[in-house]
Amino acid sequence: MQSQITYKTPTPSTCSKHLVRFFTFFFLSLFLQSASSQSVPAHFKKTVDSLIESAPKRYSEIHGSIANRSNDTLLMAYFADAAAQRNYLDGQTYALNQLGRRYRFLSKFNKALTLHKDALEIAKKADNIEFKVFSLNMIAVVYRRIDAITAALDHNQQALELAQSVEKPDIGIKRGINISLNGIGNIYRKLAQYDLAIEQFKRAMKLEEALDNKLGLAINHQNIGECQEAQGNLKEALESYDRSMAYNLELDNIRGQIFCKNGIAHVYIHEGRADEAVAILEQALKASEGLGNKSIVSSVHITMGWALTELERYEEAEDHLLEGLSIAEEYNFISGIAEAYTFLSDLYTAQGDYQKALVFYKLALSFQSKVRNNKNIRYVYDMIIKKDSQEVISNFQQDAHKKNTTLLISGIVLALLAGIFYILYRQYQLKNDKKLLTLEQSMLRSQMNPHFLFNSLNSIKLYIINNEQKNAVHYLNKFSKLVRKILESSSMREIPLAEELETVELYMNIENIRFSNEIDFRVRVDDDIDPHTIKIPSLILQPFLENALWHGLSSKTGEKKIGLHVSKDHNDFIHIAITDNGIGRAAAEKIKQNKVLKRKSVGIEITKERLKNFSKDFQNSFDVEFVDLYDADENSIGTKVVLHIPTA
Repeated sequence: MQSQITYKTPTPSTCSKHLVRFFTFFFLSLFLQSASSQSVPAHFKKTVDSLIESAPKRYSEIHGSIANRSNDTLLMAYFADAAAQRNYLDGQTYALNQLGRRYRFLSKFNKALTLHKDALEIAKKADNIEFKVFSLNMIAVVYRRIDAITAALDHNQQALELAQSVEKPDIGIKRGINISLNGIGNIYRKLAQYDLAIEQFKRAMKLEEALDNKLGLAINHQNIGECQEAQGNLKEALESYDRSMAYNLELDNIRGQIFCKNGIAHVYIHEGRADEAVAILEQALKASEGLGNKSIVSSVHITMGWALTELERYEEAEDHLLEGLSIAEEYNFISGIAEAYTFLSDLYTAQGDYQKALVFYKLALSFQSKVRNNKNIRYVYDMIIKKDSQEVISNFQQDAHKKNTTLLISGIVLALLAGIFYILYRQYQLKNDKKLLTLEQSMLRSQMNPHFLFNSLNSIKLYIINNEQKNAVHYLNKFSKLVRKILESSSMREIPLAEELETVELYMNIENIRFSNEIDFRVRVDDDIDPHTIKIPSLILQPFLENALWHGLSSKTGEKKIGLHVSKDHNDFIHIAITDNGIGRAAAEKIKQNKVLKRKSVGIEITKERLKNFSKDFQNSFDVEFVDLYDADENSIGTKVVLHIPTA
């Protein structure tokens, strides 16, 4: 029995931190909005007017006119606003992407993600393939920075497929292909698939050489160096870092130089030259703090802590590691957190504090699993199986004429076994895909049932009959947006939690018309959750809300409330609680039994099947918990449904 719901309450320090961020973004927004009339040089306004008048469609043509101002958020905000007012969509998407890139460099990832997504929508409206590819790649970079691996890979893959669909690609499309290849390579690198990563980087580098893009060459050489270092090929890694550094020095690219110095320091530490590493890192740390890129600052602090540990300067090492960890935790750099925990474990081991060392080692493993879990390596695993199967068969074919009969038969048997295992694996995948497709179709039918559509339109029609045009237009817009979102979401296996919450709010707005707007529906997401980075199966919440409405609240008089609360714990789960103050399940069942027509709700059963299928990619399983709520006198005061959804 339960008499009330308890929620997590942020600590005062957490609250103050979020208040500071809120007011920072609030005043920054006001400042940016005034950019169109203040602090914008007259010559820049003329440049913008000229661009809007000539309306170039290619990135290079726009960038060539204002490249030296593309990092100025005020000027880019002015350009975006001016382009929007005069319907210059290509200029608007360019400016929004530049703003997004700048916010990404400042580690303001939510802001960057919003801007890049807005840019993508405008690029779609303009039907500009180059900007669609660019926007998709930029979204992927942000997701990769926050270790949202699946989302990053999806967007890079979409960008690559779209760019490769162009029969005669220009320079802009070719650069888009290179960025996609580099992004996919970086994802493989994060998943420790270094050979596959290097293969992607080399493909990108070959294309960059053809375009004579020195920045692209610098980035790919540096990425290859990181992979070679992880494989223990230190000599080759140092050569790659040196090549990258040469390009970055030529381009005067400070960011690139810091990345290279950090990588070179890694190699020096591996080679027992920690004192040389510290000297390089002191320069890199000073330069990184001037850039304002928190990811780089965190990474250099952590490397410095590692180097100082090797020099047995433990107190200084701890300071740097804790500083790097603090930044990584503040901005949710999962890979950085895992790395900091690993080196803290090494530090405490060196000091003989084995209890602390064990604690931090376990923490490191738990955070590494967030990136390198079964879900994230699924796509890579498919690639490896295909590649290995082809190589095995190819090798046996080449050796067939050189081996004796016994070896030939053994080779054929092994090849057949590899083929059989691959076929069985593919059958298993197809079976799962078929089941998933069936579930998705059933889910769509339950979401778009004719009763809901008919009743919603009927309610809107009443506003028109009663000459309430404003309400009619308002709800018709919400209805059309809801239908569009349902149709879009139904084609995707999983979507960000933020999109799911937006969809259910639209659904509740429409359903509330039929309740004369009596229902108080509220959504609360805990402060430690970023709904843009958490993925859940699409359209799973609506059946539970529908149940709360029609079984819990439809027969209730007086105040009607539904609350949706999203929280998480430290066991790789998020919890979505839907609470109503209705008549309770027992009373609802009695009413249902007295009805002549008993309609069986299949939406929840379908949702459970979909959650079960979704959870197969995780170590943990889902759970749906139904709780009957009672007051002190054992009177029913509603129902709570809690969905426990795994994230690892």
